[in-house]
Amino acid sequence: MHSFYEFFAGGGMARAGLGSDWQCLFANDISATKGNSYRANWGGEHLSVKDIYDVQAKDLPSNAAMAWGSFPCQDLSLAGDGAGLEGERSGAFWGFWKLICDLQTEGRKPKMVVLENVFGALTSRDGKDFELIAKAIASQGYLVGAMLIDAIHFLPQSRPRLFIVGVDADLKLPEFSHTNTPNPAWHPAAMIRAHNRLTGEAKAAWRWWSVPQNEKPLLTLESLIETHPQSVQWHSEQETRQLLDMMAPLHRRKVLAAQASPSPRVGTIYKRTRDGVQRAEVRFDGIAGCLRTPGGGSSRQTIMVVHGNSIKSRLISSREAARLMGLPDDYKLPEKYNEAYHLLGDGVVVPVVTHLSRHLLLPIAELNHSSSQQNTRQARRA
Repeated sequence: MHSFYEFFAGGGMARAGLGSDWQCLFANDISATKGNSYRANWGGEHLSVKDIYDVQAKDLPSNAAMAWGSFPCQDLSLAGDGAGLEGERSGAFWGFWKLICDLQTEGRKPKMVVLENVFGALTSRDGKDFELIAKAIASQGYLVGAMLIDAIHFLPQSRPRLFIVGVDADLKLPEFSHTNTPNPAWHPAAMIRAHNRLTGEAKAAWRWWSVPQNEKPLLTLESLIETHPQSVQWHSEQETRQLLDMMAPLHRRKVLAAQASPSPRVGTIYKRTRDGVQRAEVRFDGIAGCLRTPGGGSSRQTIMVVHGNSIKSRLISSREAARLMGLPDDYKLPEKYNEAYHLLGDGVVVPVVTHLSRHLLLPIAELNHSSSQQNTRQARRA
């Protein structure tokens, strides 16, 4: 078993994805509400609820093989204010990175670092923020690379996320862990442009990390929907009619097409403002839109179930949202709907973490653990 620290831990969804192959030595989040969820599911023995800037290296026990940090995305998001790493929220990255540097000074930096954030982290402030992150990682003796992985390859949710992976330059790498050229599955044009902007140490440290594509059968959106949800109520006929009235002709035609289907169809709806008018936009492609934190009515996803003349609608339930993040049904959610939705909308998709661990992080850790054991045995014989 390999050890890790989990920063910006939320409800421990990275921990859920890493599974029994990894042991959490320390977890941190600033939110007391999220901390309650973490304790409910994982216990509080290793949890510290405080600002990342208040965490010190002495608080971190032992030598962890990896540090995971899903740092705040608001200032990096395409929908954000554009402050990037200079923003108060996404700037928390620097508090995290100071800890890594302090551990380096003490001679116990993690052998691997994984950062997770939104696609906008690649392009924020014309790519300057991504360049700063890559430079910071390379400056501490890590190789650095990134992959854009969409949850749609694992679950019926469209959720592209950037995973930046730093690996100690002294570690051995499995041959399959990286390629000489970008892999279109994980390295889109925006990432290639971001890589091309790198210079010096960061450019030299770059690796095109690669993992195989997921071959497991995908769950359907319909299979995740609750017949009798506990956290939400079905809309009244009038509320559903209001949603339909908010649809532009294109989206009304989608509903009509769903009505013509011989079997029930499940669609998902987000409200968006188009040309100053709030619209309800529906999709029936079997994919949910990206779950977001509930900053208002427009950011909470609605489902619509259509079967012939029957059209029903309601907010997506907290359990359905948890399923869309890959969490098992025994995962304990906050009782309050908005707290549960916020926890999940801020989280990382569990099977994506599992895939990344199984095909990149764990092979690197195990290869070097085996090498270390072999060197120890040889030293003893000598």
